[in-house]
Amino acid sequence: MTTPPAFPPCVPLIRRYQDWLRRSRGLEFADYHALWQWSVTELDAFWQSIWDWADLQSPTPHRAALGRNVMPGAEWFPGAQVNYAQQVLRHTDAAHAAGQPALIAEDERGRVRELSWPELRRQVAALALHLQEVGVQPGDRIAAYLPNIPETMVAFLACASIGAVWSVCAPDMGSHAVLDRLRQIEPKVLIAVDGVTWAGRALERSDTVAQLRAELPSVQHVLAVRHLQDTETIADSADWASVTARNDAQTAAFTPLWLDFDHPLWIVYSSGTTGLPKPIVHSHGGILVVSMTTGLHSDVGCSYAPNNFGERFCWYSSTGWIMWNIQVGGLLTGTTCVIFDGSPGGPRDAPDWGTLWRFAARHGVTFLGSGAAFYAGCVKAGVDLAQCGDLSRIRAIGTTGSPLSPEVQQWGTEQFRRIARTPAQQDIWWFNVSGGTDFAGGFIAGTPELPQRPGVMQCRMLGAAVEAWDDAGRPVKGQVGELVCTQPIPSMPLTFWNDPGKARYLASYFEMYPPGHGRKPGGGDLGPEAGSVWRHGDWLRVGDEHGEGEWCVIYGRSDATINRQGLRMGTSEVYSAVEALPEVLDSMVVDLEYLGRESWMPLFVVLRPGHALDEALTARINDAIRRSLSPRFVPNEIFQVPEIPRTLSGKKQELPIKKLLLGQTIEKVVNREAMANPGSLAWFVEFAARRASV
Repeated sequence: MTTPPAFPPCVPLIRRYQDWLRRSRGLEFADYHALWQWSVTELDAFWQSIWDWADLQSPTPHRAALGRNVMPGAEWFPGAQVNYAQQVLRHTDAAHAAGQPALIAEDERGRVRELSWPELRRQVAALALHLQEVGVQPGDRIAAYLPNIPETMVAFLACASIGAVWSVCAPDMGSHAVLDRLRQIEPKVLIAVDGVTWAGRALERSDTVAQLRAELPSVQHVLAVRHLQDTETIADSADWASVTARNDAQTAAFTPLWLDFDHPLWIVYSSGTTGLPKPIVHSHGGILVVSMTTGLHSDVGCSYAPNNFGERFCWYSSTGWIMWNIQVGGLLTGTTCVIFDGSPGGPRDAPDWGTLWRFAARHGVTFLGSGAAFYAGCVKAGVDLAQCGDLSRIRAIGTTGSPLSPEVQQWGTEQFRRIARTPAQQDIWWFNVSGGTDFAGGFIAGTPELPQRPGVMQCRMLGAAVEAWDDAGRPVKGQVGELVCTQPIPSMPLTFWNDPGKARYLASYFEMYPPGHGRKPGGGDLGPEAGSVWRHGDWLRVGDEHGEGEWCVIYGRSDATINRQGLRMGTSEVYSAVEALPEVLDSMVVDLEYLGRESWMPLFVVLRPGHALDEALTARINDAIRRSLSPRFVPNEIFQVPEIPRTLSGKKQELPIKKLLLGQTIEKVVNREAMANPGSLAWFVEFAARRASV
């Protein structure tokens, strides 16, 4: 095991970036707000500075950073060629010479593996050559059914290196949810695992892989990763270990292909309230540039100035969450990624919320990130960090996925004050970030140089022209409003896969505020020529209670999408699983995450005459959701109701019921005249009153 280097003094990256701006551009800013204002008004200058600061490479020149400023459809770095994998592998020699590995991995069974930078490069080349030999061309889709293990990162980089389009689903997802995603993109190759270990249990997945293969006729080649078993269990497949053992002259000479800036990199999925999951396509160049901006905020890579080597970055994630993609992004700056495959809360029959902390201690993690729900679980379990090993190298704690309550953040800060071995740990820095799968980045985050307040995010991110808008489309400060972004960002989606006319894409983000809405961050009307305004689907407050400062608070979803532990799922996917049961006529689910409280998700069901919601049926409903989607989406409680409220057009009224259960009056949340069955509201009004009195 490679020994972590000593923890040296660190100048935050955002300070070094500002010093660089002063030297190279003659720009100085009085404070962070002035820097942010410049970044969202002088878009071409800002994004060009990120390209230059990060020393991104292209064999061809680009004529501008922002060739066309309009949403959607902005043109970024026209003429440039890039490759995500090339940017990662360019660090091989320097990082290896510094004695740092590329990957450190551990799983629930205690198996620890390190991958050196040269070995990472060799395996990526071996797999890339194999994929080319079986006929994969640039633009072909490669689907993965893999957990958070080194093979997944190798597979992604190999796909990126040859211009194939990557898409991964986590093995904790049931076959129905996986097929809903992969059928839309018609993958040519499937890379799959034989099984996983989760919460102390071995979960065999060979039968699921066989089903995926049978129901994905586009798949021409299967590559099997033996993770659970030592023997082959996936029939008619190539063996991962044999393929990646290749080490010949072609492997040594392999280099990633140069691709257009907007060549598709991956397809990720974000679910709306109706229909299939949205297959969101992001570009190589957009993700590269925005990843460098994210690094300025997260400060990942600062710990061993003047270069990036020495950082050990862990953001615990399932492969089905966009934070897995963010974790891989650590490699873009030569950072060591430390990954854990398993449950952070320990075995199901003997919960242990110190598991992830001890893992971080064993491997000298410097930046530890996870979903807000993980830290809340630690508080409930009474975790004592003093009993979790040597955590002295941790200098930052990252959190996202849902609002972090002030109480949980204060708990963590006090824990680190008790165990502090460095000045930085006396007031541990919380990197609270909020963004989205939709653009694979952050809107709201922080920097080490701004003051902290528990449960509050420090600032809007550079390049993110984010505002809170009221119902009339006016920006507000100190008030809760719709989170909008009034200027384009390079990582906004290229498109949704197989979306003729971009109909779903436009409806998802740009329908609420069409061209001409709103004002520029620097003042003045946007005007129709600026295109539409991105509406994200979150409630946001900018400024403190009086509208002062950079503080930001996310208050949960403003639509009916379910957000459980950072993973979003459309309500339609829950209904598909639940209403397949013969006893269930209708159903509705809402997620009541709000103001930093823990998510509470009730499911309401209408049953066929003669059936009652007993323990057996409750168990069957929960099992259907667990098998079809994921255990994460099992509801907190299930209630039998007479009717599900619906509009005249037949749509379930999820959002009005969510607002009702969050304390708003029924008159403010619904128009009874626009309902098909207004009498159905009586049960929910009574239920909301009972819940409010508890």
